[in-house]
Amino acid sequence: MKMPENLVTGTLIKRYKRFLADVTLDSGEAITASCPNTGSMMGLKEPGNRVWLSTSDNPKRKYRHTWELVEVDAHGSKALVGINTGRPNAIVSEAIAAGRIDQLTGYANQRGEVKYGQNSRIDILLEDDARPPCYVEVKNVTLLRDRGVAEFPDGVTARGAKHLVEMSEMVRQGARAVMVYLVHRDDPERFTFAQDIDPAYLEAYKQATAAGVEAVAYACRLTPDDVTVTRQLPIVMDR
Repeated sequence: MKMPENLVTGTLIKRYKRFLADVTLDSGEAITASCPNTGSMMGLKEPGNRVWLSTSDNPKRKYRHTWELVEVDAHGSKALVGINTGRPNAIVSEAIAAGRIDQLTGYANQRGEVKYGQNSRIDILLEDDARPPCYVEVKNVTLLRDRGVAEFPDGVTARGAKHLVEMSEMVRQGARAVMVYLVHRDDPERFTFAQDIDPAYLEAYKQATAAGVEAVAYACRLTPDDVTVTRQLPIVMDR
């Protein structure tokens, strides 16, 4: 997926109120940007981190800039991480169309944000006359506390557990359901669950997979120009 062409760079001052971040641009201008990530952003929001922001010309927007990427020091090396949770659905949709996610190839059509379950919307619905529909839920993964180990979630997510329950119901109705954990960085070697942060989510995941919900994890290659799904990561239950 191509990133916006008008990215500007700067230094993070602080992230606050979940949806805002103060940044000093490389030009020296101090601005407030919107932060499109409601998670804890553990390990990503330290003052002094280098950030990339997209810029909007919409005069109705209160904040012209949107935080897109952050460069972090990950166990002695630099890693670029995508923090905009509005991007992963498009990244995964493009990867499915390009055949980069082996488990989701062969469907004739895909639609986004389709209503299902108890007043929910599935991120991607894959359809084909020759097989049952496939409900795909995408989760943005940014947390990495131990070298090479990506984790989800970075905060308690009752909404995420609810999605697992509703996907299980789709399987019971004869459909296919697949969780895609999109690791929005390129430095992990495997994926696991942050059970110390949200044990209820892990329990919901175990119940869902026992009910037939499938799960895959994929890492991305990120640059300020584009984001590409590159490789599958093994899902493990411990570090």
